[in-house]
Amino acid sequence: MRLSKDIWHPLIVPLPLAEIIARGTLDGLPLHWAPGLESLRFQADPFGYWRGGLLYVFVETFDYRHPVGTIDVLVFDAEYRFVGQRPVLREPWHLSYPVVFDAEGETWLMPEANQSGRLTLYRAVTFPDRWEAALTITVDPAPVDATPLWHNGRWWLFYTSTAHGQDGMSALNIAFADRLAGPWTPHPGNPVRTGRSSSRPGGTPIVTADGRILLPVQECSRTYGGAITLLEIETLDETRFAARPGTRFTAPADAAPFGAGLHTLSGAGPATLIDVKRMTVSAEGLMLRPRRDLNRLLGRA
Repeated sequence: MRLSKDIWHPLIVPLPLAEIIARGTLDGLPLHWAPGLESLRFQADPFGYWRGGLLYVFVETFDYRHPVGTIDVLVFDAEYRFVGQRPVLREPWHLSYPVVFDAEGETWLMPEANQSGRLTLYRAVTFPDRWEAALTITVDPAPVDATPLWHNGRWWLFYTSTAHGQDGMSALNIAFADRLAGPWTPHPGNPVRTGRSSSRPGGTPIVTADGRILLPVQECSRTYGGAITLLEIETLDETRFAARPGTRFTAPADAAPFGAGLHTLSGAGPATLIDVKRMTVSAEGLMLRPRRDLNRLLGRA
């Protein structure tokens, strides 16, 4: 049993993702903080969407005392001042990694939900807080941190998996389709990449002027979400894949005491969203697992 708990916090960096990639570091940049949460709660996996001069930041909200993640939206004005927050999506299963994007005339939310055994796309009914389950992408029994990209006239989906003996951190898979509704075809090379250092997606891809895809992936070799590496994808088609790890981004020094990890790097127009981690030990946190085990035993009795 781990003694410490990971506590994540989302930040806004007021610089486009392409410029941050060109700089090669997050150090020395201004940081705009979302409000903090009470002990044993955190928010992570920020993805942003601008509408009406406001930045809507969709995040996983998690409470270690009730460990089923939900999706909230944090709202900021054009100067990145916090306006408010509200819940947008709750399910009986854990939700995280809420990718939000426009496609095919609709606004979509694609949260990670591998405990449900499927990947569901939710269509905005009333943005930003009313969503309806509209499409199911069938690519794998349990896709993790699925990240879409429209490139060269078709959709590509990058994800890891907890199926077939994979651990959800160390095997990058790809699928492709002409439409969001599919049919989706798994890449014949799956898993196209293995290893905990640069396989699990962690943000929005960007396509460079020379046609390379830069996919943020998590560095998990020493700790979960220790850093973000840009996976430079040089070849991607229906049968081939070639990539190599590139620039590595760590939590900026000015984010202290949240310096133990960084596992999201996502673009939102003129801003970039990140999340940073600190690790904490508390008496309440240490008692969570024994308390759940006791309640389970009493329930059986």
